Amino acid sequence: MRLLHTSDWHLGRSFHRVSLLDAQAAFLDHVVATVRERDVDAVLVAGDVYDRAVPPLAAVELFDRALHRLAGAGVPTVMISGNHDSARRLGVGAGLIGRAGVHLRTDPAACAEPVLLADAHGDVACYGLPYLEPSLVRDDFGVERARHETVLGAAMDRVRADLAGRPAGTRSVVLAHAFVTGGAPSDSERDIAVGGVASVPAAVFDGVDYVALGHLHGAQRLTDRVRYSGSPLAYSFSEAEHRKSMWLVDLGPAGEVAAERLDCPVPRPLARIRGTLDALLEDRRLARHERAWVEATLTDAVRPREPMARLLARFPHTLSLLFDPDRPDGEPAASYARRLQGRGDQQVAEDFVAHVRGGCGPDAAERAVLRGAFEHVRVDDAVREVAR
Repeated sequence: MRLLHTSDWHLGRSFHRVSLLDAQAAFLDHVVATVRERDVDAVLVAGDVYDRAVPPLAAVELFDRALHRLAGAGVPTVMISGNHDSARRLGVGAGLIGRAGVHLRTDPAACAEPVLLADAHGDVACYGLPYLEPSLVRDDFGVERARHETVLGAAMDRVRADLAGRPAGTRSVVLAHAFVTGGAPSDSERDIAVGGVASVPAAVFDGVDYVALGHLHGAQRLTDRVRYSGSPLAYSFSEAEHRKSMWLVDLGPAGEVAAERLDCPVPRPLARIRGTLDALLEDRRLARHERAWVEATLTDAVRPREPMARLLARFPHTLSLLFDPDRPDGEPAASYARRLQGRGDQQVAEDFVAHVRGGCGPDAAERAVLRGAFEHVRVDDAVREVAR
């Protein structure tokens, strides 16, 4: 059975205030063309269909057209909700849409009810595990601790139990939206850490033939059977070196996996350039970036006059301008933004406590208070999105 694995469409998202709707439409054209040209048997979409719980109308219309085209291709599609989606909104009409071959899996309670696909070698049970917010689903899954690993583990226990009751030789596929240990993140994913822990081990998914993951925006192979497709478009300059793609997966008669990366259309390349303003304007080697979306970091010791206007004269698609002046050794150089780079909310808060105390950071009890506050806000946001 030939499967096309994609995820993290983030329909409605912009890139530094530049609309990506046309690029997202071109990607969906590419998906439909690939389905037809490569004889795909099923399409897997592993979450974050939309960029936010209440997407703009243009994004909803784009999604609606995509559903009609996928249904018209006569190829089943299995799709789950991600942490950016409103599961209830995405799942509206799922039963009716499913009759057209587009199977929306947004209800955590139904994670062990597979979409059954079939080929000449028998059934393929395709289980959709929507994003599981630990604090909201812990009671449904009967787990004591609200952690990603425990709720995903409980969901997978149900999947394995259902699979065990099916005819021998039934192959299995799981779609999930999570941060799996070993995956490389980028700057454009929303933090899903709970209790300071965001990742789950790949072993959680043991016992199935293929795991189609979503959430991380870089395509990557964790094992032959566990892969991220990544996002089809770059949503941050941290993805400048990404090769945006989908996985074309052939699932053999006994569950063997062979996968091929298929490149996605690139609306405009990304470039990160660094140096003094004069050097960036004069360096002939940078000519290849004149059509790219550019993030420029200026290292001038003194901020130049009208830097953005001067950059735009050579690089007309410059979207981001940063300053990181070169300073003599020993002189504090890092800007506030630079000091925060790569730090989560918890670490920033702990650093602030240490700063105002003159270097004495929070103790274990105080760290727990901070952690609880951040988790309360994150869960409250999730509840509000569900209730909208």
